[in-house]
Amino acid sequence: MTAPMTTPDFEPTLVLPPAPAPALRERVQAAIDAKTKPLGALGRLEALALQLALIQGLEAPRLVQPQLVVFAADHGLAAQGVSAYPAEVTPQMVLNFLAGGAAVSVFARQHGLALTVADCGVAAEFEPHTLLARLKVAGVERGSADASAGAAMTTAQCRTAIAQGRRLVAALPGNALLLGEMGIANTSAAALLMARLTGEPLAVCVGRGTGLDDAGLAHKRMVLQRALEVNAGAAEPLAALAALGGLEIATMVGAVQQAAALGRVVVVDGFITTSAVAVAAALQPQILASCVFSHRSQELGHTRWLQHLGVQPLLDLDLRLGEGSGAALAWPLLESACRFLAEMASFDSAGVSRASNAA
Repeated sequence: MTAPMTTPDFEPTLVLPPAPAPALRERVQAAIDAKTKPLGALGRLEALALQLALIQGLEAPRLVQPQLVVFAADHGLAAQGVSAYPAEVTPQMVLNFLAGGAAVSVFARQHGLALTVADCGVAAEFEPHTLLARLKVAGVERGSADASAGAAMTTAQCRTAIAQGRRLVAALPGNALLLGEMGIANTSAAALLMARLTGEPLAVCVGRGTGLDDAGLAHKRMVLQRALEVNAGAAEPLAALAALGGLEIATMVGAVQQAAALGRVVVVDGFITTSAVAVAAALQPQILASCVFSHRSQELGHTRWLQHLGVQPLLDLDLRLGEGSGAALAWPLLESACRFLAEMASFDSAGVSRASNAA
């Protein structure tokens, strides 16, 4: 792992593009309504097409060189037995991603998504391997500290991780970022952030993660309650992120900020990626306008958190894998939204009669 980079000029937010002009919204909505279909017949795909147009500031949005990034890191909280899997699974899965054997690797190939794996703080020394040449190192430390005993990260570590995420996305091509993650115990970090940012009771925020049984879930809740109490003073978004989050979540916060600042579409995966977007949105609420939420996770708190953010996911497939798998599965819907807006005929161009009561 490289030495932590300093961020003396760190700013918690980035300058975002100006809000789209109302005239653009009106033109795009008129174009959607004029397509050869009953008004609103494509349902939420119409709202998605309008959102993509507004993100890009174009009447005919295009998705170019989409980038799916899996942000990986370890959590000191894993030592408390809050996951059904041991911490060594994190580096093992990193290699699986790189080898193309993970679910998200399969879906990325299927849908033509460039897949990047970023080591944001994996607590392992990788053995020499040809696959590692493709691993992006964006790490600050080898894993975060145990949040049940104190802050997971120092302020400096958290800021550096955010800065690393910004740099990573700035170096990637394309106009769409799909978020993925890997890190044993990161549903615990996300649940802690949900509880602190939303004020919801911990019982509403904590789920079974990788498949805990009832006893394991009760233990997880006890450990996370201790983490909230130990870090009771970390109330502001960045303070909460440093105290309760993880290195991959902090890196994702910076990635989301950079993508939004560049006018890119951000495709959010599940519960953990939502935690990063929620922190970024707590700092700049307008960031949510750049985010497409791919699916509703089976993880307990996700539905309530989406409600707090005022967003609606595209899919509901009972997924709870993470990795960016849901974002990859939803990707064809974004492509279809752009396609129908750009290629579908209007009533006038096709010579099709409108409904008799149409305006």
